Amino acid sequence: MITHWRRWGAVWALVSLTTIFTVTGVLRAQDAQSTRRVVAKVAPQYPEIARKMQIHGVVRLEVVIAPNGSAKSIQVKGGHPVLVEAAQAAVYKWKWEPGPHETTEVVDVKFDDQQ
Repeated sequence: MITHWRRWGAVWALVSLTTIFTVTGVLRAQDAQSTRRVVAKVAPQYPEIARKMQIHGVVRLEVVIAPNGSAKSIQVKGGHPVLVEAAQAAVYKWKWEPGPHETTEVVDVKFDDQQ
């Protein structure tokens, strides 16, 4: 009978620890993916070759933002290779609201026929 209770106690302890670590991981992930407001945007320069080839679409970037609101690093997550450099150059000039620590934001930069 005592062995039965020990097993349940061990299972309960394992479930409790798993829950604590899972909740902590979720909070860290949410913190790293917070949304900071952009306070100044610079429009990308549409590459001439893209215009001639009628290339348009969206470039998705993951931006690490420093506490002062500037882009610290950018990782490309998707988009046409001809448009990527122009999108990165523009987003490096953007400014976000200051924050207490670095955050990561996902940004979509749209290139269309109207630019």
